[in-house]
Amino acid sequence: MEALSLQTNMIDSPPMHVAIIMDGNGRWAKARGMSRISGHREGAKAVRRAIESALKEKIHYLTLFGFSSENWNRPSSEIKDLMALLREYLSTEIEELNSYGVKLRFIGELKRLDSETKKLIQLSEELTNNNQKLNLIIALSYGGRAEIVESARALGKQIESGSLRAETIDEKLFENSLYTQGIPDPDLLIRTSGERRISNFLLWQCAYTEFVFFETLWPDFSNVEFSEAIKEYHGRERRYGSTTN
Repeated sequence: MEALSLQTNMIDSPPMHVAIIMDGNGRWAKARGMSRISGHREGAKAVRRAIESALKEKIHYLTLFGFSSENWNRPSSEIKDLMALLREYLSTEIEELNSYGVKLRFIGELKRLDSETKKLIQLSEELTNNNQKLNLIIALSYGGRAEIVESARALGKQIESGSLRAETIDEKLFENSLYTQGIPDPDLLIRTSGERRISNFLLWQCAYTEFVFFETLWPDFSNVEFSEAIKEYHGRERRYGSTTN
């Protein structure tokens, strides 16, 4: 593991919210001479492990970057396979997730998804709505810049209608118009595959998030790496721009 670590004072409490950029499915498959969808299928197994780890570590919110707005530029055959895999996952895993007390929520430009996928998303959210052990947020057709623009546009329409005055807009009002309304900002963001950027993911929300980067490709991401990320987080000092003295 390679991680950016500038602080040494320990954080006592576990992270409330962990976000993960699940990167490396394609490279994992290519290295093995397999199809990209095979890599995505192995990545789905890593999703299960991440959820199990979050439950074990008593994380309250887990956000997974499943499909970005930029991913629509991929070949149509891969997009079709990814959507089919998502529907398969929801159909086969939802009952078990529900039994674990996992509450599902999907964020992003969901209107761009096909009707069958949108229906399964709605059913999954409805089925798990009352669960409280873990809030699992899946970012689909998601882009941080698009989210901010949509929020600004919605507030602008309220100003035009006279229901909102521009001078009353503050950070709290703005963040309540984002997809993540009601969800605390991530304390910890994990990215796999050796890349060290956030790729248009939760741009507003990650202002003070701690980052941990792994060389591990997502299909190989295990409970061990998840625990290492939590341990790394506990070695940080979160000052939010202030000093400790």
